Amino acid sequence: MLRQFTCIMCPMGCSLEAEVLPEGRVEKVTGNNCKRGKEYAVREVTNPVRNIASSVLVENGELPLASVRLNAPIPKKDIFPVMAEIRKIKVTAPVSIGQIVLQDVLGTGSDVIITKNVKRKAEEL
Repeated sequence: MLRQFTCIMCPMGCSLEAEVLPEGRVEKVTGNNCKRGKEYAVREVTNPVRNIASSVLVENGELPLASVRLNAPIPKKDIFPVMAEIRKIKVTAPVSIGQIVLQDVLGTGSDVIITKNVKRKAEEL
């Protein structure tokens, strides 16, 4: 079976073709201009992973939301369950870049971390 991909490992966006054997093993990859393209195609066939960026609610913050991301990619099949967990997160200001707000989300080995500093809302007089 022949599977086609557009490589996302660099800005070139090579059009890849992977020849996949019936047992799921990649026999050959063509169209890549570097070795990262071949590695990407093999990973997409055997174990596709993705990273997630989103936001979480911030209570008592100068901003209502703080951006977050995963510190490691997760299996593609886990994207929607992980996003459901991220939507449950509510933090209290202040929050800082790099702060872990959910460790080992759903046993994936990936942590949800803050990517934007949000200060506490100034007290009104």
